[in-house]
Amino acid sequence: QLQLVESGGGLVQPGGSLRLSCAASGFTLDYYTIGWFRQAPGKERERVSCMSSISGSTDYLDSVKGRFTVSRDNAKNTVYLQMNNLKPEDTAVYYCAAVRRVALICDYNMDYWGKGTLVTVSS
Repeated sequence: QLQLVESGGGLVQPGGSLRLSCAASGFTLDYYTIGWFRQAPGKERERVSCMSSISGSTDYLDSVKGRFTVSRDNAKNTVYLQMNNLKPEDTAVYYCAAVRRVALICDYNMDYWGKGTLVTVSS
């Protein structure tokens, strides 16, 4: 079965850190562009980061630049989102998604979506 599974969410205080994982099964991420998205209550889903597995290029939402870093472990077929200096406005359900394309484009037209993991930033 082809799927993405996120993990690593939880409750963290402002200024804290979390690392989200996105494990792929049933397919390899080698030729995929991978995105992290988030959706806060009452808001539209937004793209947080985008990474091309082929070029290694990355792109980030302006509000997370310098705080979030996406990386990949080829051996584990897993992508990570390291989130530092978290803020209350980062509270959301975080989703990973993958699309088989070369271009560094992460939009709603992704081939596979995970079910999400909740991140809550609160004191």
